[in-house]
Amino acid sequence: MTSKRSRVIEPFLAVEVFQRAQELERQGTDIIHLEFGEPDFDTPPVIREAAEKALKDGRTRYAHSLGLVPLREAIAEHYRARYGVTVSPEQVLVTAGTSPAMLLLFSSLLDPGDQVLLTDPRYAVYPNLVRYPGGECVEAPTWEEDGFQCRPAEFASRLSPRTRAVLINSPANPTGAVMTAETLKAVAGLGPWVVSDEIYHGLTYEGTEHTILEYTDHAFVLNGFSKAYAMTGWRLGYVIAPREFMRALQTAHGNFFISTNEFVQWAALAALTEAGEDTARFRKIFDQRRQAMVAGLRRIGLGVAVPPTGAFYVLANAKRFGADSKTLAFDILDHAHVGVTPGVDFGGRAEGFLRFSYSNSLERIEEAVERIGRYLRERLA
Repeated sequence: MTSKRSRVIEPFLAVEVFQRAQELERQGTDIIHLEFGEPDFDTPPVIREAAEKALKDGRTRYAHSLGLVPLREAIAEHYRARYGVTVSPEQVLVTAGTSPAMLLLFSSLLDPGDQVLLTDPRYAVYPNLVRYPGGECVEAPTWEEDGFQCRPAEFASRLSPRTRAVLINSPANPTGAVMTAETLKAVAGLGPWVVSDEIYHGLTYEGTEHTILEYTDHAFVLNGFSKAYAMTGWRLGYVIAPREFMRALQTAHGNFFISTNEFVQWAALAALTEAGEDTARFRKIFDQRRQAMVAGLRRIGLGVAVPPTGAFYVLANAKRFGADSKTLAFDILDHAHVGVTPGVDFGGRAEGFLRFSYSNSLERIEEAVERIGRYLRERLA
């Protein structure tokens, strides 16, 4: 029998869809992948060249447990230049992706029974990361008709003496919602610690994105290089934390991970300082795909009440075709040969929805929409 802790972790359905898609591909089936949030662009040359130089220079040893000083300084400068906030490099912990950062953060922040408020829908693995160290999730609803925007009043109504933190994500996965300055300010004023997942910053298409640090220093920021810089497989993220948590985070990181790959950190430094034109190009292409995806899904009868304005996802209402999103998603994969993620992966309020990632080429997105459209017409018939 496995431990109680291991049994709180639920399967990630996007991964299960992907694995089934790989089985079909091994049989010779052409699958269009819209289930994963992974940019299809090559990592920019300036980043790859920096990694190659680091390897040639022998940058393959243990690094500082917080991360390379030049990289932490660049992260602090990035937040100063972009958002006008002051962050010390000593408040930055560089990790092998944002998921390890979240695991360390919640392990350092939560005692058993502490509660974390989060939205519904929300990123699929948030509850696992909260429950693993003994925390409890309390979910606040968002609504399709207003683009799944976070409502601070819903958080406020669920506050309790056990509320330790509020977890927000903007731009959001799976909804693509971008929180306004007024909403972030309201969340900052609720009282508990705020954990702000900002991994999709740099991928906002309408309006302005803000960091929680503009409104409070009673907060943690999660960010990284996977999405905006097309560096998913490089596995590099970071957490910006209040000073009083840094020793605990550093000690845990040093024990469990020792340090983060040195040569990858030098590549990330190049990303922050030299890849601005590449990220701007990626964002423009994603915006074109976003508009095509929304128009195509509406055309084939899926509901998109309010277009998403950030990240690279559309959470579309598919309830007219069936209430069981997992069954529907696997049926679409088996018959239309398109991978999409069941909405139920992202919370109870996303059941009956499907998440579509537009991190694939415009041509493949258009073909995927046509395939799904044919499948849905046959299903209705």
